Amino acid sequence: MSLLCCYFRRRQLQCIQQQQTIQKHSSKMASFTSHYRPSLIPFFVVFLFVVSFSLTPVLSVPTVSDSGHRRPANQTFRPRKEIQKLKRINDYLRKINKPAVKTIQSPDGDVIDCVLSHLQPAFDHPDLKGQKPLDPPERPKGHESTETVTESFQQWTNSGESCPEGTVPIRRTTERDVLRASSFRRYGRKPTRHVRRDSSANGHEHAVVFVNGEQYYGAKANLNVWSPHVNDAYEFSLSQVWVISGSFGNDLNTIEAGWQVSPELYGDNYPRFFTYWTTDAYQATGCYNLLCSGFVQTNNRIAIGAAISPRSSYNTRQFDIGLMVWKDPKHGHWWLEFGSGLLVGYWPAFLFSHLRSHANMIQFGGEIVNSRSSGYHTSTQMGSGHFAEEGFGKAAYFRNLQTVDWDNNLLPLNNLHLLADHSNCYDIRQGRNNVWGTYFYYGGPGRNVKCP
Repeated sequence: MSLLCCYFRRRQLQCIQQQQTIQKHSSKMASFTSHYRPSLIPFFVVFLFVVSFSLTPVLSVPTVSDSGHRRPANQTFRPRKEIQKLKRINDYLRKINKPAVKTIQSPDGDVIDCVLSHLQPAFDHPDLKGQKPLDPPERPKGHESTETVTESFQQWTNSGESCPEGTVPIRRTTERDVLRASSFRRYGRKPTRHVRRDSSANGHEHAVVFVNGEQYYGAKANLNVWSPHVNDAYEFSLSQVWVISGSFGNDLNTIEAGWQVSPELYGDNYPRFFTYWTTDAYQATGCYNLLCSGFVQTNNRIAIGAAISPRSSYNTRQFDIGLMVWKDPKHGHWWLEFGSGLLVGYWPAFLFSHLRSHANMIQFGGEIVNSRSSGYHTSTQMGSGHFAEEGFGKAAYFRNLQTVDWDNNLLPLNNLHLLADHSNCYDIRQGRNNVWGTYFYYGGPGRNVKCP
């Protein structure tokens, strides 16, 4: 027992000595650390600075601001500004996309909402709130309507689905649609001052026929439908009818309808049925299709902005659509007919100043935007992309051109004028026969040897 006690006593002394040694070294380390602590702070600060800098989000590609100007690459991203922009876009989408009683998925990717007629965007207008669409008006004399057998000729109807009575089909606008625009503030609008007389100054080029000098109450034609190549995302190619009044200054009034290929507006290269209106030369009023309050749609079979099908092909099958715009003698509103008798809807007379009474110019033809983004003339095509001289099956055409007079009569055109802004790029040729009445071929390829 005594030996065991001595052993444990010896181990206890060893433990005490080890603890004293550890405490001694610990005191030295504490003294060393305390002495050098201030010199470590700058290194720690530099470390934090490097880490924070490396985590800062930086854009590596140019973006487009609300004003339409491109930001330079590698500019620091400002989340607050972008969040505010997205909020404005979402507020707009909530306003323009109305509640649907039925939704149809189109084969081309569009979403078509069937919206109750009295809830469509037009009735957000203060002068239309609480109202309902008007009954069909009297059609012009001399017009043959076959509405009971006509087709809509739009891709979304190929799904076999349709919108019920009491609703109107509206192409849904998406966040992606708005973000494609060069400027959110200008989304759904044409550039300012792009009318025929200003075309040479701002990149818009035309091949058109027109009549003026009298009072006009409508226009009618059949338009050949193609899928022209559009070279740049911010260019378009269209064929349309213009109903015009006022001067070519800030008071210009227009009503427009036709087909267009616009990658910026629709995100693809399909020809689409479209409408447009303005009362101040495209500055602050008006818009495409139903992207603002104005046009009142009455038809449940036509979606404005939807892709047209079928389309014409070079030297094979040709396809055209009928369009008519005219002023209702009873209420004074401007109505639109598509195809062989489908009433699409109307522009209320109160939207306009000069067009409240009549038009002083009617114009038919094609228009493209030449942005010269590559430093030379665009290769965006007009019509079929072929010159007028190639004729039927190869060049695009308008046929059966007519105007409506003060007594609601359809009349052939007199004193027709032709205009091609740059005939080496896009040209036009007029003709007349007993089958097509007054007609013309038009279009071209854009950039070529004679159009550098």
